[in-house]
Amino acid sequence: MKRVFLAALACGLAAASVPAWSQQPPAPPPAAAPQRPQIATTKVDGTDGVYIFRNGNHQAMFVVTKDGVIATDPVAYGRPTGGATYVAEIKKVTDKPIKYLVYSHHHYDHVAGGQAFKDAGAKIVAHKKAKERLAVLGDPATPLPDETFDKKRTITLGGTALELSYLGLNHSDSSLVMRLPKEKIVFVVDFLPVGSVPGRGMIDFYPLEAEQSIKQVLAMDWDRLIPGHPGPGDRLGTKQDVQDQLTFLQDASNAVKVAAREGKCWEPVEKELKLPKYEKWPGYENNLPFVLRRYCGLWGRGT
Repeated sequence: MKRVFLAALACGLAAASVPAWSQQPPAPPPAAAPQRPQIATTKVDGTDGVYIFRNGNHQAMFVVTKDGVIATDPVAYGRPTGGATYVAEIKKVTDKPIKYLVYSHHHYDHVAGGQAFKDAGAKIVAHKKAKERLAVLGDPATPLPDETFDKKRTITLGGTALELSYLGLNHSDSSLVMRLPKEKIVFVVDFLPVGSVPGRGMIDFYPLEAEQSIKQVLAMDWDRLIPGHPGPGDRLGTKQDVQDQLTFLQDASNAVKVAAREGKCWEPVEKELKLPKYEKWPGYENNLPFVLRRYCGLWGRGT
């Protein structure tokens, strides 16, 4: 009995000697960060009617005017209701009719789903090459453009002008640069990512010609760039971002050119060549091999 009493006393003293805070139940794990919504529509600061529609990691621009809406890129690839969702988002903002839909280029990840806009009464506008490419692909959810052009076309609606310019080969042979002169905003898809390393899109890239396209974009009068994929923190691009992207491509090109002449294309370059100046850019580890592969095609092995 004495032993039991002493054991209980020892346990009580031990418990008493433990700091009170250590006897509290463990803190619950931190709450998970809220999941990014699949769909988002955001008005561009400082504008009267310029909006960004985002579906996943793809985004487009639409402009609301007093006489109707000019929309771009349905971004509905792999999303059967994506085009209709985009139309519905526009209708949450305005009751004005959708008058135009502009395809930035012919790649499905951006222009699939245009039928919903056609059903809403929109006229589809694109570069003439985009129509040729889409005609071959024949996707019933992605109607052919109603109107095409070669070099330049300006859509004017409700006092707003949207300038469409074809600058030559870059990410594709049908890519347009869209500029709102009053708002000093450009919408450029795929060949000018903001603050990040381009990825699989390099497969379709025309490296040397793209440099000339980028220089032409730099020469235009604008302050903010809306990219076809969200930039870091969803921020818009600046002319410094465009210059940085040009410099990155030139640095990659020059480095691969040297390695190619040493017979290191494909695998040694993709596995070993690094550009540490850009290692903090989003996509550096995963996307750099795509960039290096494309420049190996240019300087060493062909495609």
